[in-house]
Amino acid sequence: MARMAFEDFEPPQRLVRALAETRRPDGGDGVGEWLERLPELAQQAVNLRELSVERVQAPGGRSSLVLLVRLIDNTPAVLKLAPERARPEGERAALAHWDGRGAVQLLNPGDSHGVLLLERLHPDLSVRSLPEAKALLEAAATLRRLWVEPPGAHVFETVAERTGRQAEAMRVGAEADSEVRGLVDAALGVRAELLDSALEERLLHGTFRQSKVLAGERLPWLAVGPDPVVGECAFDLARLVRDRVEDLIASPSGAAITRRRVRKLAESLDVDQERLRGWTLFRAVESGVRARRVGRPRDAELLLEFAGWL
Repeated sequence: MARMAFEDFEPPQRLVRALAETRRPDGGDGVGEWLERLPELAQQAVNLRELSVERVQAPGGRSSLVLLVRLIDNTPAVLKLAPERARPEGERAALAHWDGRGAVQLLNPGDSHGVLLLERLHPDLSVRSLPEAKALLEAAATLRRLWVEPPGAHVFETVAERTGRQAEAMRVGAEADSEVRGLVDAALGVRAELLDSALEERLLHGTFRQSKVLAGERLPWLAVGPDPVVGECAFDLARLVRDRVEDLIASPSGAAITRRRVRKLAESLDVDQERLRGWTLFRAVESGVRARRVGRPRDAELLLEFAGWL
């Protein structure tokens, strides 16, 4: 297979839009420069590792370029390139610590910054393709395997640190938008209570949802794309509660379904139900306020309505 030439390469629009939503207005995070250099960086990464490129994965990720490649011995693999803003070295450290247990296997643990070489899963087949009840069951089982003790002297953010940054942005958003002020106050209040009483410390996926669990060969399902964080398990599980939120909102019994989902997921993974409800509220409001801020009103409406049920 011939090597791909990147002279006329255009980054996937999903990646460009997603990075634009999170980049700093002053450009100080380096995202703009990284996008401009992406063709050069991709070509260097491919040549250095003597890879053959099959195709760019589309629509691809929101924080990284994903290439389906083959190693020099023809083994299928995945090459990911991400800007520093997306914390790729945190992903590398987490995948190395999990060492394939419940997550995709890292093939280059000691490689250069911003480039991840991973085992090839089935990129177009996630647990989201399963019926809802089965999808939640398989996703939860995968997540349980990831909740391990973090390595000593780890490099990961804590839940307190990450949600602290988010909380500040939420306060600013609420000051400028009175419609969300009540939900933001509730979310910030529950965050403070949860952090005051948090006891467990586990390595968490950080951005876990059904689409982050892909079909594999070593195991039926494996997690991909972590944005790892250290803290309590309920924080990680909270994002899974609102999966398929558009279906929940469209259902006349969506609020009741959501409450049952909180209960069932909490019971199946031995997580305190009230702590799961609290983190689900915080994460939904944070996502909703952010969606309003970056001009995604439909997403914001769904998320904030969902949060109101909690």
